[in-house]
Amino acid sequence: MLALAAALELTQALRSRWTQIFAVVFGALALAVAASGYVLSGGQGVQDFARTAASLTQLVLLLVPLTALLLGVLALCPERGSAELLFSQPVGRGTLLLGRLLGLFEALAAAQAVGFGAAGAVIFARAGEEGASGFLLLVLFSFALTAIFLGLAALVSAGSSARGRARSLAVALVVWFAAVLLYDVVALALASTLRSGSASRLLIVSVLLNPVDAVRTGALLAAEGSTAFGAASLAFFRFTGGGLGAGLAIAASLLAWLVLPTWLAARRLARADL
Repeated sequence: MLALAAALELTQALRSRWTQIFAVVFGALALAVAASGYVLSGGQGVQDFARTAASLTQLVLLLVPLTALLLGVLALCPERGSAELLFSQPVGRGTLLLGRLLGLFEALAAAQAVGFGAAGAVIFARAGEEGASGFLLLVLFSFALTAIFLGLAALVSAGSSARGRARSLAVALVVWFAAVLLYDVVALALASTLRSGSASRLLIVSVLLNPVDAVRTGALLAAEGSTAFGAASLAFFRFTGGGLGAGLAIAASLLAWLVLPTWLAARRLARADL
């Protein structure tokens, strides 16, 4: 039943105009980043894979969480009358939730693959294969970010009714704003008020507590090494003793973010009076 629920959700998501719009917009922006990366430095031509991955990281961090949250809430908040029909089937609520999340993830991953694939084809044809591993890791980080924020969307929308859809969308926007835009500002502001050692520890913890920061650190480490890091990522890199330690800590953080929100959403949905 998990596979059937995933297949049904995938079909609906691929038919959604929002998924199709996301695929077109993401693909156009990815191609634009690859083709215009040298413009600001006065050069011409297509960037190589490493430079494109570093440039695309910020686009992924802004667009992927927002899309996963909004499309996840829109899909998982039932329309009027459909919740009773959906959850009256002889299938566990947790199984239904996991199947629907899997279908949504497959649809959004396919949409992103269109953009990454188009940009990758242009780069390979014009600039060669140098730095391709960093670009491929960015694709995997983007998929991980999609799964994490779909889990958060499930947590926001679990047990909601059709009348609560607007409220769930508002909460999703607050989650995106806090995780993507506000979090780093608050962390750096707090760190500026502390002594050097305490500030470093705060910045290290801040990287692991936010999946957006964890993905940013991992993607930049894979694409350009520690030369592209900010203050928080540099403190984290030094604390973990180098690339291997940083990679393991980031993987553990992302795994926790992959599991916990979805588990909490399944518990909340199981207890909801639908």
